[in-house]
Parts: sequence; structure tokens; C-alpha cells
Amino acid sequence: MSELIKELNARTFDSFISRGNSVVDFWAEWCGPCKLLSPIIDEVAKELNGKVKFGKVNIEEMRELTGKFEVMSLPTLIFFKNGKEVERESRFMEKKNLLGMIKAAF
Repeated sequence: MSELIKELNARTFDSFISRGNSVVDFWAEWCGPCKLLSPIIDEVAKELNGKVKFGKVNIEEMRELTGKFEVMSLPTLIFFKNGKEVERESRFMEKKNLLGMIKAAF
């Protein structure tokens, strides 16, 4: 995982999403599509450094956050603008699709 992507927990989550544009990846170690999406998120985080923040939530370790955001499928990406959810996608996607969703959301 890139140093540009923050591992989030219940204590750090709200402050992370509170300002600016954020994309949070809800994932699990056993999730194949999550493993395929991870390097794509790393690339996009590098390209958009300073414009969009990226975080990850391990659903196995952070069940409270998983329940709060009603994450039912993996991977799930939730897009936040100043603390408010503005978009969500629950599937693997190619880099161009992820960049397109980010551009549309923010």
C-alpha cells in the first residue's frame, strides 16, 4: 500500500473525511477483487496527490464502520466531499473508470 493511502479506523475516520475530497476503500484480505483494485488505487492516489485523499478500511477489523456505512459488497469505494457521502461504487473497476468517477464526484 502506498504511503499516500491512510489505513483508517473508528478513531481516525471522521477527521480524515471531514475536509476536502476523499475516497475510502472498504476491503478485506480474502477479497480477490479488492487485491486487484489495490494497485489501481495506489496509482490514482499518486496521480491525484494533493487533490483527493485516499483511505482504506479493513472490514474484518473495523466492523463498526462497515455497519455504519452499510457496506454489503466488496470492494466498496465511498466518495466523500467535506464529510458527506457523494458517490459509492461496489465493484472492481479499471483505472480509467475510477478516474472518471472521481472527476464526476468532485
